[in-house]
Amino acid sequence: MARGRSGLDTEQIVSALKEERDRIDEAIAALQGGTGRRRSSTAASPAASGSRRRGRRGPRYMSAEARRRISEAQKRRWAAQRKKK
Repeated sequence: MARGRSGLDTEQIVSALKEERDRIDEAIAALQGGTGRRRSSTAASPAASGSRRRGRRGPRYMSAEARRRISEAQKRRWAAQRKKK
């Protein structure tokens, strides 16, 4: 490879890798429930932002009573919509 072209090729490779990194970051954020936006450079390091797990909750479960109440409320909404038609 000629010396003159290697600098340009390296810049193109770095640019392509940065684009791929952005796509991967967005995919990871989407899978983790994030917005897909990149963080600022100050918050990019785990030391600057603290532990990533802090403030994160476990799965939230709904009780059978809550499911029943929501189900009944939705059935009332559907019945009201049927009456309007």
